[in-house]
Amino acid sequence: MTTARLIEIFSAIQGEGLNVGTRQIFIRFALCDLRCHFCDSAHTWSVPSTCRVERSPGLRDFETHPNPVPLNTLLTWIERQNSPGLHDSISLTGGEPLLHAPFLVEFLPLVRRATGLPIYLETGGHRPQQLQLILPYLDSVGMDLKLPSVSGEDRWNEHAEFLQACHQADVEVFIKAIVSSQTDLGDLAKAAKLVASVNPEIPVFLQPATPLTPSQQFGGIPIQAPTPAQVLHWQAMMKRELKRVRVIPQTHKMLNQL
Repeated sequence: MTTARLIEIFSAIQGEGLNVGTRQIFIRFALCDLRCHFCDSAHTWSVPSTCRVERSPGLRDFETHPNPVPLNTLLTWIERQNSPGLHDSISLTGGEPLLHAPFLVEFLPLVRRATGLPIYLETGGHRPQQLQLILPYLDSVGMDLKLPSVSGEDRWNEHAEFLQACHQADVEVFIKAIVSSQTDLGDLAKAAKLVASVNPEIPVFLQPATPLTPSQQFGGIPIQAPTPAQVLHWQAMMKRELKRVRVIPQTHKMLNQL
């Protein structure tokens, strides 16, 4: 029986990147193989014994179910969330959804047929082989580009292969890069050249880091938001290589959304 390991399912307003402000059904998968210093979702790194599922879109009337979840059960939950005309797309988020690629190969054609909604992948952008398995079922990809000076992760080669695969498949793709007060200018210059080498028209979103509380910090490394002057300088620098560089913080945090 095909199953998924989940954290939660809910309806909310997308707070990041190209789809900011749109209404989505979020499927949050468990497990992540990265340990980014700025991560605000460390609870997704492992598999809980249960997941929570919103019964009514946006009402936060969660019920608890055991993990793992059978494919047909997940499909039923998504159909229940899919109020006519409410949602713009389905977001696959995590954790790292591509760790569940074999499940998604079976699930995505069925959920697309059942809901008629576009499929949007939120990913760390470091698993190009798994991406290839599900690219035919995706409408858009939000790819994190992990700046080593901020994230503690060095994934340049994987990012380059991943972005090229999206571009060649003609899937809508954008880049999100978390920036903090510790961001190294060399990282941003390298990121701009990487994206420009694929297509300088690919949108890039610089997302100022949301400061974490001491209990949320991974490895005891404090994450501080950049100054306005830093962000202005970084955007101007990247626009020498790229056409579409925007600065947008986590708007769902401002709205107190999930």
